[in-house]
Amino acid sequence: MIRPYAEVIGDPIAQSKSPAIHGFWLEKLGLDGSYGRNLVTPADLTDYVARARDREGWRGCNVTMPHKQAIMPLLDAIDPLAARIGAVNTVVRGTDGRLIGYNTDAGGFLEPLRLLLDRKHYFRMARVLGTGGAARAIVAALSDRGCVVVLAGRDAAKARALLDELAKGNDHHAIALSHFADRTDFTFDDREDCLDLIVNASPLGMDGQPALAFDFSHAPPGSVVYDIVTHPLDTAFLRNARSAGFATIDGLAMLIGQAAEAFEHFFGVKPPREHDAELRARLAA
Repeated sequence: MIRPYAEVIGDPIAQSKSPAIHGFWLEKLGLDGSYGRNLVTPADLTDYVARARDREGWRGCNVTMPHKQAIMPLLDAIDPLAARIGAVNTVVRGTDGRLIGYNTDAGGFLEPLRLLLDRKHYFRMARVLGTGGAARAIVAALSDRGCVVVLAGRDAAKARALLDELAKGNDHHAIALSHFADRTDFTFDDREDCLDLIVNASPLGMDGQPALAFDFSHAPPGSVVYDIVTHPLDTAFLRNARSAGFATIDGLAMLIGQAAEAFEHFFGVKPPREHDAELRARLAA
């Protein structure tokens, strides 16, 4: 029997935690399969997709920067959510050999918020920082769950265009990212029965990137602060949020959540999520 395998592709790729996540689940389930990483440059992407169609045992791949949009025209079909977001992070080879593109970033992002989002709220607002590929999935996911989105980017016009394209409804707001860097004296109204989210969907604060300048006077009382950065895992943004008394969610939550959806696509079974604490400890080591 041919051993099934999947992989993650990107450029660069050495830093990816996906092999560790999928390998952990394969080990726990005792599945005879594997998951690796493959450095694929932009110049090699078309050839990679063509060759993948005929690889024995190849179930699919996760897709990271810079290929999430470039790979789309090379596939046979795009899942409607991925088409709407305009980015694919998971490619699956069907039993008929067709390559189908999915976006599991949206579901992965929402996973640690599901208990909160399943409650009834009088009002929901999400301040999302960043306008890149991850922000596209996050804006679509949050607007679908009834959040008014305030999207902040270095270019407010780009933020406005992204909202117009992806967010349901017309009550969302675009603003310059610099707005949140300085202290505000704004007095928030009663936040009882409201849900407020502050999300860093940008690479700011990542190793090798500038710091994210955010003054927590802009965060309503009771806000939940979420940073999708995973290098480092405990960012200055999260540390400052905790110091200001806010609940926080780190980038591993989204990373593991999106991987769980992809794992089921690749190997046909749900990953053993009862071991999440052990997995997080291994990834954070």
